[in-house]
Amino acid sequence: MPLLVEPALPEGTLRDGAQPQLATSDGLVLRPWRAGDAPVVQQAFSCPDIQRWHVRRLDSLDEAVEWTRQWAGHWDTESSASWAVVDSDDQPLGQIGLRNISLAEASADLSYWVIPAARGRSIATQSVNALSAWSFGHLGFHRLSIHHSTANTASCKVAERTGYPLEGMMRQAIKHADGWHDWHLHGRLATDHQS
Repeated sequence: MPLLVEPALPEGTLRDGAQPQLATSDGLVLRPWRAGDAPVVQQAFSCPDIQRWHVRRLDSLDEAVEWTRQWAGHWDTESSASWAVVDSDDQPLGQIGLRNISLAEASADLSYWVIPAARGRSIATQSVNALSAWSFGHLGFHRLSIHHSTANTASCKVAERTGYPLEGMMRQAIKHADGWHDWHLHGRLATDHQS
């Protein structure tokens, strides 16, 4: 059954180029994950907050290695992407990613986490700003969204600080270990002004 509208972005928008490194305004770098990052990833997913909001854990270093390696395949299928947020010593401090990529709609959802030792330094905020600028400016995305449990106030603050206004709430839209949570929906368009 043919579409009646042209896809907003063509197939190959991601896979026809290498996943880039992106710089934040405060000197951090977003780069593709490497297998050598697995110990940091395993430690990150042992954090109760990351487990709570991302509803998964990693039980072994092998699982963490697989987690880092999966992203090359997702880039090639143009379904999602993830970057390690690293400091000047190339040490991962967090993750920023595009999930549920739709090239037809030129849209994606953002996901992010920061290791406990690096929190309070605006790492998520700077990473969202850098990835948003690239996604809108270079890729030509039309819309990016941030979804999170209404109980996750830290994620809500990041969305607000990065120009993603609250658009609404979806009742009991995500299941966490403690049951169903209402979900905030934040969104930003390429045409929205961002200072």
